[in-house]
Amino acid sequence: MRDNVTIMNWNFVKMHGAGNDFVVLDGVRQAIDLTPERARLLADRHFGIGADQILLVENPLHLEADFRYRIFNADGGEVEHCGNGARCFVRFVHEQGLSRRNPLRAEIKTGIITLHDTEIDGVSVEMGQTRFEPEAVAFDTEGLHSTPCGADTLWTLPLPGHPDVQLSLVAISNPHAVQIVDNVQNAPVGTIGPQIESHPRFAQRVNAGFMQIIDRNTIRLRVYERGAGETLACGTGACAAAVAGIRRGLLDSPVLVHTRGGPLTITWTNNTLHMSGPATTVYSGQVNIDTLTEQYTTKDFLQP
Repeated sequence: MRDNVTIMNWNFVKMHGAGNDFVVLDGVRQAIDLTPERARLLADRHFGIGADQILLVENPLHLEADFRYRIFNADGGEVEHCGNGARCFVRFVHEQGLSRRNPLRAEIKTGIITLHDTEIDGVSVEMGQTRFEPEAVAFDTEGLHSTPCGADTLWTLPLPGHPDVQLSLVAISNPHAVQIVDNVQNAPVGTIGPQIESHPRFAQRVNAGFMQIIDRNTIRLRVYERGAGETLACGTGACAAAVAGIRRGLLDSPVLVHTRGGPLTITWTNNTLHMSGPATTVYSGQVNIDTLTEQYTTKDFLQP
């Protein structure tokens, strides 16, 4: 006790999926009141633990699900889906002894997904519904030029210094805008990415993908994620890029996606989308959320 107030110590596990890193919290065996502010504190790489996203595992609300799985970006905003996080979620559940079920059914913000954990292939995730109409990514098309490309539609989004950016729109629970670049290493992800991510035509913001096609089954990808900035890997972004390339007639399933954090494999057949890749536990620990809050408040006075 401190000043007659119970100190809140939260057990956590640090994990990553191809370099996309997470703080995972067990909300089944401990009480977790995860607010947007607390998510930001945990994700802070200087004053907190550090992560791209915070994952919270809870008991399900839906009778058909085994668990509820929630995702908070580094900026504190709760989002619909995270493919790399989903793989870490199922590995966490098994390693922590919360369940032996395999596959698992997880309730996310937009429905239920199925996850299968294997020693050989890592974790495979059935990614759920895929949509392509502008309304699915809350994109305002009024006055914009569109171009058919195979089964896809490319939308030209004028940006300062880049008037001809052509985007494929893909919704995989969360929104994505994918463009093709000649060389992903030299792509202006740090400048164009934020402009697309927060463009006013995307009412709910968007994940901006930059895809380089190597051959019909291989791409390289960088993603500027909504609320997190560029990450080493983005699972739903890999799915969106692969599907966009297939719809354009440039790729065939399966697609090997090389991210900066490692490879992911995407298969899309008969409108069923699967992603497989690694899920790695780094370390476990305990954080005093009250002390973390106090330290973060104190640092505000240290700014110039």
